[in-house]
Amino acid sequence: MLLDFIWSQRKSRGTKLGCGEGGCGACAVVVQDVRDGGRIEHLAVNACLAPVLSVEGKHVITIKALGTVANPHLLQERITELHGSQCCFCTPSIAMSLHALLRNSYDPVTRRYALGEELVELGGGLDGNLLYILGCTTPGYVKGTILD
Repeated sequence: MLLDFIWSQRKSRGTKLGCGEGGCGACAVVVQDVRDGGRIEHLAVNACLAPVLSVEGKHVITIKALGTVANPHLLQERITELHGSQCCFCTPSIAMSLHALLRNSYDPVTRRYALGEELVELGGGLDGNLLYILGCTTPGYVKGTILD
């Protein structure tokens, strides 16, 4: 599986294993894929379920590639500032799902992000993250993290 491959690379353990069945989303990574018309689509993928060959020729972004302690991504900073995690085990996967949503919402023509809270909350943007679904994040988490 993709998660095993990620873990084999330089002992990279930022991507977590939760249930191992795709139910919790703790293993989420972002896979970039070129769609018709050349548009790049960013998909949050459960690495515990994805065969390695399913990402052949695609760019895989893990939490370690998103940012570091010394140089965190803006999403990681906002999650920290807003106390948007509990035990922190699933925080990386939530950051990856938000990253995919944010990247997909960018319009290169207008150079703006077309992302509203309703798209994230009602459109199922974080449905794969169990702790988000269970309400283990603070109120206004999505709005404060990526919409402000």
